[in-house]
Amino acid sequence: MATVMNVSQELDQQFQCYKFEQFEDIGLLMEEYWTTSFPIALIYLLLIFVGQNYMKARKGFNLQAPLILWSFCLAIFSIMGAVRTWSFMGTVLLRVGLKQSVCYSSFITHSTVKFWSSFFTFSKIIELGDTAFIILRKRPLIFVHWYHHSTVVIFTSFGYKNKMAAGGWFMTMNFGVHAVMYTYYTLKAARVNSPRMLSMLITSLQILQMFVGAMVSILTYIWRHEQGCDTTTMEQFFLSSILYSSYFILFAHFFRQAYIIPKVKNKTKSQ
Repeated sequence: MATVMNVSQELDQQFQCYKFEQFEDIGLLMEEYWTTSFPIALIYLLLIFVGQNYMKARKGFNLQAPLILWSFCLAIFSIMGAVRTWSFMGTVLLRVGLKQSVCYSSFITHSTVKFWSSFFTFSKIIELGDTAFIILRKRPLIFVHWYHHSTVVIFTSFGYKNKMAAGGWFMTMNFGVHAVMYTYYTLKAARVNSPRMLSMLITSLQILQMFVGAMVSILTYIWRHEQGCDTTTMEQFFLSSILYSSYFILFAHFFRQAYIIPKVKNKTKSQ
């Protein structure tokens, strides 16, 4: 098995950074972002309350064109991020194995990872705009939506600040799911008919993402005393395992409420 240093050198050779991936300023900004994430999440929750009260006596806006553009831009960003991070993390996994990919943070210094992790962290603030479209269009705002958005803002900034090696997988999985999800949202906003199975697939991918995230958190804790393993602290383990476990439960509950129960009811009525 190749050493981590050899793999880092190999990745430097195999992953030639694009010029835009050598942009360092956003990374320096994100390193100071940790404490700012708390007031951002709080303001987000406050604006939900204010927005829902404002729209209570008003008719929902259409916003079709802005929603198409919004979803399309996030889809393109997620697809690009998924292509780059899945290629990178896949190589790390093949070269040194799962343990090293969640234990050793040396690969985080690679420019490709630094660039995409910086913008990934920043994108979680941008994605709060999803909620604005729900409120302004007077669509149902479910608990899992605002809970997930508000906590992810804090968790991603926490992971970036602490340079969590496992964060490479958290980011990569999220990019992959969001690439599919925002493409679906773009089609839905454009009123393009899509099979019901596609929405079920997206929720299933989200559930799988949360399950794998929880397992990765547990593995980092199990392997934390391995020689050379520079992760994880109890604080990191507690936060990641609690959040991913709660996400898993909430998305599984949503899947049951949205797809299983209605199907059972319809079957019962037909009988």
